[in-house]
Amino acid sequence: MKWFSGQPYRWPNNMLQVISVLLENKPGALMRVTGLLSARGYNIESLTVARTIDPDLSRMSIVVDVDDRLRAQVIKQMNKLVNVLQATDLTEAPAVCREMILLRVRAPMDKRSAIIKEAEIFGARVVDSSLDGFVIEATGDPEKLDEFLDVMQSYGNMEYTRSGSIAVSLEARKLRLQPPVPVAGVQAESAEEEMDGVLNG
Repeated sequence: MKWFSGQPYRWPNNMLQVISVLLENKPGALMRVTGLLSARGYNIESLTVARTIDPDLSRMSIVVDVDDRLRAQVIKQMNKLVNVLQATDLTEAPAVCREMILLRVRAPMDKRSAIIKEAEIFGARVVDSSLDGFVIEATGDPEKLDEFLDVMQSYGNMEYTRSGSIAVSLEARKLRLQPPVPVAGVQAESAEEEMDGVLNG
């Protein structure tokens, strides 16, 4: 069960696993995580990654097609990867998950007021306009954005870019991190760290 703005939400595909990974911001770190999934034949539905408040760390949100019987194993394997400090399964945990779409819709003048009204209904906003049409920004859960795209298709030609899902845990607990697995030939760092505060998701 996922939570969006206090309301329960179930992923349309119950095989999808939502994973949050905190890892060192170093070359090759992303490749190791994606390599683990692809080597086992898991299809990545979306992946987003960016630096946290600490520039040496990055937060990765992954939505991947994994059988629910294997989810715990995937998390365990990720936590053993080089550069990974913590991998967490948010699929059934209290969490907020969002996705963004940038949509460009080309439409005649007589349809433009209706497009703006539809955007407002979905909580979207116009971020650019031209003689051809609009660029609209929409944020929400994936199912809501799918509905928004279905509505916009009736107004004219469109193209869009989706960010992929990002997620943050709502659990009230300290973040306890394992030291990253050292690369061969490099001495392991100090024992387990304990970090307080928000790490930007």
